[in-house]
Amino acid sequence: MTFLSKTFKLLAATAAIAAATSALAAGPRIFVIGGKADDPFWSRVKKGADDAGLVVKAAGGSVTWLGPQTYDNLGPDAAKLIRTALSQKPDAIVGPDWVPEAMDAAFKEVVAAGVPLIIYNAGGMEAAKRLGAMNYVGSEEYVAGQGGGEYFTKSGAKNVLCVNTQPGSTNQESRCKGVADGMAKAGGKSTQLPLPASSFGNPTAVAQAVKAALQKDKTVDGIITISAGDATSAATGIAQAGLVKQVKLGTFDIDPTNLARIQDGTQLFCIDQQPYLQGYLAVSMLNSFVQYGLKVPSAPLLTGPGIVDASNVAATLAGAKAGAR
Repeated sequence: MTFLSKTFKLLAATAAIAAATSALAAGPRIFVIGGKADDPFWSRVKKGADDAGLVVKAAGGSVTWLGPQTYDNLGPDAAKLIRTALSQKPDAIVGPDWVPEAMDAAFKEVVAAGVPLIIYNAGGMEAAKRLGAMNYVGSEEYVAGQGGGEYFTKSGAKNVLCVNTQPGSTNQESRCKGVADGMAKAGGKSTQLPLPASSFGNPTAVAQAVKAALQKDKTVDGIITISAGDATSAATGIAQAGLVKQVKLGTFDIDPTNLARIQDGTQLFCIDQQPYLQGYLAVSMLNSFVQYGLKVPSAPLLTGPGIVDASNVAATLAGAKAGAR
């Protein structure tokens, strides 16, 4: 081998190493599909993703959050966000499978393009396997609902309304079904009170609907909502109906206002899925996979459910004050 050919080979090897080092130094470009920016629940998911993103950014990468403007057309709008992320040639994507019939085709395009995908928050491990995603990070919504239904019955409730302001959304439907099945085991019952998606986060609409439902059916002795914000609205509706002492209130997810009601005895419980961890773990896992080929063998990676009630609310408040719970 001549000196010139050796030199060329050395230069080629050096260039390859430099290219690989440069790619690693650039860090991954991770896109996260989530909820509305002003949604209190999703702000906690985003905080987790942003905190995990500090490590990504330190390596020269980026974490980009994409969310819908409203929830009125959730499935199709979310599918557009997935395709928008894919068009940016990302290194990885995180997303919830809220409405499978509208979103699955877009997720399959992500996997077909060879982009690592993690499903989080909605869809469960079933969706992750169906779509070819690496993993699922979040709570099992049906199981969470069952736990809520059983907790209601143990607390004496026999007829619970599940207030659903996102009807058709897979995770919310699973929650309400879980509540009904959990109560049925102990001889209780739960029916769904579906409201238009425009009611989500609308205090007046939810309060009026809850008040009307309680006035119509005097046997209802429990209300559970699919979001912490809706629980505050439901509390208003219960008060307006004059039934604070008769109707027990529970909710999926937590916020400081709900925790304060648990402390003062006007709310029974919250079902926590630790949204901060959903964003944090999903981004961290993809960053580790893209940069180093690391994979977590546990699947799914569950962040809930857990019941927050009078017995543990004080400990939960510290996390809430930090914006992580």
